[in-house]
Amino acid sequence: MSSACDEPIGVTPAGAAWLASAGTYPRSTLTLWEERPHAPVVLPCGSVFDIVSAPAMFGRLMLDRLWGEGPGSGPVAAFRGRTLLFSAPGTAQRLPSLLEWEEWSADGRRDGRAGTVPPLLCHGTGDAVTVPALAAPPSPTQNSTRWMVAPDTRHPWLPGPEILLWAAVRAARSAVRISISPPQDQDAKVYDVSRRR
Repeated sequence: MSSACDEPIGVTPAGAAWLASAGTYPRSTLTLWEERPHAPVVLPCGSVFDIVSAPAMFGRLMLDRLWGEGPGSGPVAAFRGRTLLFSAPGTAQRLPSLLEWEEWSADGRRDGRAGTVPPLLCHGTGDAVTVPALAAPPSPTQNSTRWMVAPDTRHPWLPGPEILLWAAVRAARSAVRISISPPQDQDAKVYDVSRRR
């Protein structure tokens, strides 16, 4: 199944200006991108955006929930097996406590039917992340950094901690596999009857 997130997407000039504004020297970043549009750049978090980094498949489920049932998302990137969700500044500080309060930590379960939220890495003030290049590389590799939803305006809408909590909970619920078999008795003896005559 293919979606809009599967298409290679480039960053608009307004989106590039927004990304560059996160750094100490925005004009230098824009100059670098003019010279090397296929170069990823490390940018600080905390003032213009925070990043919530989820395992790739779970991040994709969160993104599906945000677009299918929710308000959409801000920019989203794929980086080394993780999905990077750009979020409102302050999200990195607040989201972990919301997950803990809701008992959706990686080890906790809200109820017997719910799945768990895998570890979400939250990058905020004092952290820096690698963002994809403005344009997709000429020969992308499987682990290359790429935009799933590229920045396209000078002031993109960014989800806050409550919206990402909602998306994580919905994604965890959608990932649950329901079994129609009763749970196995862990102390039961198992016999191989395949060789019976």
